[in-house]
Amino acid sequence: MFFFSKKNKSMVFFLASLALSMLCFAYASVPLYRIFCKATGYGGTIKKVINPTVNRTDQKLRIYFNADVMPDLPWEFSSEVNYIDTKIGEQSLAFYYAKNLSNQPLYGMAVYNVTPFKAGKYFNKIACFCFEEQMLLPGQKAAMPVSFFVDPEIMRDHNTKDLSEITLSYTFFKLK
Repeated sequence: MFFFSKKNKSMVFFLASLALSMLCFAYASVPLYRIFCKATGYGGTIKKVINPTVNRTDQKLRIYFNADVMPDLPWEFSSEVNYIDTKIGEQSLAFYYAKNLSNQPLYGMAVYNVTPFKAGKYFNKIACFCFEEQMLLPGQKAAMPVSFFVDPEIMRDHNTKDLSEITLSYTFFKLK
């Protein structure tokens, strides 16, 4: 019969602890990455701002709006307009519209991104429908507003000061 020595027990405990730590880190990595992206604007992720106190400028940017739906979600999804011209630092409001084309209630969730990616850290949303469960009844149409502004710091960054346009893109996914 095999008995663990004190040295073997310590090694088993260490390896089990290491495996458990790796499992916990893997489980937490997605929410931690999402928090990191929201805080820094990394990878085109928009930062959410509660009380914007930004000075407006006279320089304008053209903001394009893109709307996509994954094939397994029978919704129509579009922006009210293709683009708006907004002053940097000025709060703007845009509307997206979704309609359930099926004969049953469906749940969806939208994710967003900003391109070019280098503009993501300067694109600040104040209110948005993203990452919130949306339920539409059969044939129901819903307006989904997005309030945002572009931080004037974008003009001081040598990588972004020449930008004239940004695209805000949303994709709706079906929730089971």
